[in-house]
Amino acid sequence: MTRYDIKRDLKRLYSPRNTDWALVDVPAQRFIAVDGHGDPNTSADYARAVQALYAVAYTAKFAGKKDLGRDFVVGPLEGLWWADDPEVFLTREKGAWHWRMLISLPGWITDDRVEEAKRTALAKKGLPTIAEVRCETLNEGTCAQLLHIGPYDDEGPALARLHHEYLAANGLRMSGHHHEIYLGDPRRADPAKLRTVLRQPVRPAN
Repeated sequence: MTRYDIKRDLKRLYSPRNTDWALVDVPAQRFIAVDGHGDPNTSADYARAVQALYAVAYTAKFAGKKDLGRDFVVGPLEGLWWADDPEVFLTREKGAWHWRMLISLPGWITDDRVEEAKRTALAKKGLPTIAEVRCETLNEGTCAQLLHIGPYDDEGPALARLHHEYLAANGLRMSGHHHEIYLGDPRRADPAKLRTVLRQPVRPAN
């Protein structure tokens, strides 16, 4: 049985090598998602959201393998981030951040199968946040993207280059939420070696 692996099948989006901003075209993608607000390092809601997403994703994976004979590698955790003032991402004022955490799904895991996985996972795990998991389709289109290597709190200079240099130099403006893809496990990896894809949907400034 061949397993679908988004990091392999969309390698240019999930395993980029460029460490400075470059444009990519992102196709429409389906996810499961949970929304929240506040510092991800201290928010209990954030931890519960991540737990709920993984519980549903793995339940859907095993059910699809059993019922459909199709398997997939559960994708990395992803997040959309936004705030009333984008500068708080440069100053790292995390209490002002809004977030939408995501895990990608292959096309054969339909909305109905997600709902079934939610019911199964809720009965098994008893995590109330599972009820908040929903399906989400992103249509990001043209994006500026780079691979950040190092601690999450060292992203500031790269974001400053994007906001204050790259966009103006290329006649672009932001057109959607800041997107991050977490390729490493911060619980196990050396922070200096963490790999994070930073992505920003853009459109012509005029």
